[in-house]
Amino acid sequence: MGPRQVGKTTLLKKLFPLQEEVLWLEGDEKDVQDLFENASASRLKAFFGKKKTVIIDEAQRIKEIGLRMKLITDQIKEVQLIATGSSAFELANRLNEPLTGRKWEYKMYPVSFEEMVTHHGFLEEKRLLPHRLVFGYYPEVVTNPGKERDILKQLSDSYLYKDVLLLEQIKKPEAIVKLLQALAYQIGSQVSYNELSNLTGLDAKTVEKYIYVLEQTYVVFRLGSFSRNLRSELKKSRKIYFYDNGIRNALIANFNPIESRMDAGALWENFLMSERKKYLEYHRQWVNAWYWRTKEQNEIDYIEEAGGMLHAYEFKWNPKAKVRLPKTFLLTYPNSQFTIIHPQNVEEFLRFPLL
Repeated sequence: MGPRQVGKTTLLKKLFPLQEEVLWLEGDEKDVQDLFENASASRLKAFFGKKKTVIIDEAQRIKEIGLRMKLITDQIKEVQLIATGSSAFELANRLNEPLTGRKWEYKMYPVSFEEMVTHHGFLEEKRLLPHRLVFGYYPEVVTNPGKERDILKQLSDSYLYKDVLLLEQIKKPEAIVKLLQALAYQIGSQVSYNELSNLTGLDAKTVEKYIYVLEQTYVVFRLGSFSRNLRSELKKSRKIYFYDNGIRNALIANFNPIESRMDAGALWENFLMSERKKYLEYHRQWVNAWYWRTKEQNEIDYIEEAGGMLHAYEFKWNPKAKVRLPKTFLLTYPNSQFTIIHPQNVEEFLRFPLL
């Protein structure tokens, strides 16, 4: 599972090249959807024939896909079933109950910093950081230098109109565009549903519901606030980040160089948060993650808890910026670690060896 256009289908075609034993089905196609409509095990078995691997691409387009996949798994055991999806709302939620304990889930995101380091080396990728902060890491963007703006415009439209707006929850297309633009301007900042309501003309509950749908379609993700010991700690606030900087910048039509931007710090924070998410997923690292803020405006950008230890991080695009761990946090959580992450030590956070 993962956003559209990140290479899910391309990867599977590398792993399972077209051959007699592999059957490819496109969930976007009407006849494939019709095939699974009230399908019986006998009918599906006859359709699959002697195929040993069945791949359903964009499976979330098929009604009751969870039950259909359960049927295949239970009744046609000789078939290895693989499905891709760009909507967790439509796919994962429908699979969880029918296939609990009998499925493996993998997420795939835009290309990662780590993958590009593997491709052409740490120093080269580090030199490209200013470019990545503006245009992001979508495969087509990375492999077509000079065409980034046009590609990102198409990708942002695809996000808005193919996955998000087709869901029944979205009744006002212009409102979701306004919401995404408002979120784009607020990356790195605490997000208020009431404030977003005023900006978009939607009520606060609808804003929260739309953000949930945007999460499920891999456009944005939320980061909650950390609170344990202090009354002054914010307990129910959140930040919202985009999975890709390029999509964020496309939504506000701003591809100016990082050197001339007022939002360089916010782009750096969004970049690090999305890259950290990729790293943790791909390396199967399970951590608790938050940001921290108090009513007195003391704040820490990012906190991870792993192995019972708290690790606090501040993100600064300018390596010379002076930052201190808030005394309130230090006194309340004395055994925590604190690190400032800037371009000169970014590998410490992204955990990629320099060898």
